[in-house]
Amino acid sequence: MLIKVVLLVIFFAMMLSIGFVCRKNSTDVNGFVLGGRSVGPWITAFAYGTSYFSAVIFVGYAGQFGWKYGIASTWIGIGNALLGSYLAWAVLGRRTRIMTQHLNSATMPQFFESRFGSPALKVAASVITFIFLIPYTASLYNGLSRLFGMAFNIDYTVCVVVMAVLTGIYVIAGGYMATAINDFIQGIIMIFGICAVVYAVLQSQGGFMTALDGMGQVVDETVSTTPGVFASFFGPDPLNLLGVVILTSLGTWGLPQMVQKFYAIRSEKSISTGAVVSTVFAFIVAGGCYFLGGFGRLFADKIDVVADGFDAVIPTMLSGLPDLLIAIVVILVLSASMSTLSSLVLTSSSTLTLDLLKGRFIKVMDEKKQVFVMRCLIVVFVLISVVIAIIQYRSNVTFIAQLMGVSWGALAGAFLAPFLYGLYWKKTTKIACWCSFLFSTVVMIANMLVRSSFPVWMQSPINAGAFCMIAGLIIVPLVSLLTPKPDEKIVEDAFACYDTKVLVHQKEALADED
Repeated sequence: MLIKVVLLVIFFAMMLSIGFVCRKNSTDVNGFVLGGRSVGPWITAFAYGTSYFSAVIFVGYAGQFGWKYGIASTWIGIGNALLGSYLAWAVLGRRTRIMTQHLNSATMPQFFESRFGSPALKVAASVITFIFLIPYTASLYNGLSRLFGMAFNIDYTVCVVVMAVLTGIYVIAGGYMATAINDFIQGIIMIFGICAVVYAVLQSQGGFMTALDGMGQVVDETVSTTPGVFASFFGPDPLNLLGVVILTSLGTWGLPQMVQKFYAIRSEKSISTGAVVSTVFAFIVAGGCYFLGGFGRLFADKIDVVADGFDAVIPTMLSGLPDLLIAIVVILVLSASMSTLSSLVLTSSSTLTLDLLKGRFIKVMDEKKQVFVMRCLIVVFVLISVVIAIIQYRSNVTFIAQLMGVSWGALAGAFLAPFLYGLYWKKTTKIACWCSFLFSTVVMIANMLVRSSFPVWMQSPINAGAFCMIAGLIIVPLVSLLTPKPDEKIVEDAFACYDTKVLVHQKEALADED
């Protein structure tokens, strides 16, 4: 117990210290929200990765999908690394940084307003962001309940409140820069933590080959009658596995808290370096989480999935580890949760302040007042998320849990296609953006409320979210071609930033012969 407490105290003291040290960099909106657009590649890459992977991944998704798909669930982590990290940086990184700075936009709703000349789009995007980020924020606490109960035997409410208060303090004090630096430290903890945990769990089962042989002998006829299916390459249900890969990987392209990381990139070199670093980080952390979860059925004699749910899988796998490793796991999950929580509350507060309140409800807001309002709203968002998390835990309110499941699909489905086409295609229209917004939010809310009315394969929020994202990629160009062309002046002004000439070293581009 002493080891666990000492590690926690050191961890919290470090996070808070960084928050107060970074306070001098968060005196204006640009500094508080984007770190002055001067964040280096390693810190940006780790901020991207730690915002991507939270306790929801480590405890919830790894346990659930590892149980369903066996070793094949590792494909989710691989997809997260290649599609959700590397390709996202390659496709979105440079263009996002260039155009958002040119349009002077600090949030995704601001981008939609400036790019398409529509204040109404900004309001709609900020409302969608607010509605679906709050329950997503509340879901971050869920992974802590069993782990803290196992490690400290203390009440879940205490864990939630302590984590929320400490996260809120360093975000309010230091803004984006404090969040990014803390993400870097938390990311290092996550890398070493997941490696240690995977090794320890496999050793407890006799090593990798013995554990793999054990998975090959697992039989669950309610899932599949094929022998060894849980140790196979694609698992018992490749189609639904593909849906999970698409949602958890492609989804990052449309999530405001993820895309906003590209706004803060310092330079061209930062993009190429950040792409590699974030991909390696995702391979280790996401790949390690899902790989670990894939061996969950070896502990079937200790888990009652029907009674306790999938959230019990990972904690049960870890319960037999030495105290030092359990302490590391607690710090790992705290790091994953606090990094994502800080990103979400900063995104929510900046969106509500800059996109809804400024100029609409509060007519005059100078830089100092905007930063003050954002800090106040961070307190509000953290408080709301804590209340939602505690209500769900105490009362087992299922509709909140369902809303958490659809939030990722609704956000990514609504924003991915308009944002992507807005960066690359001049013919994208604001009507097409409206169609994407409405289609995804309506489908995901309907999936939550009347799920049984959907086709069987669409009843899963995971598959419904993946469907919305892919549908958006078709809807936006199709509607754009069928609706009036966008204002040429607005479009040309937005894309003019790509034509600005810059000097580079010859190793990066060949010079003309003359």
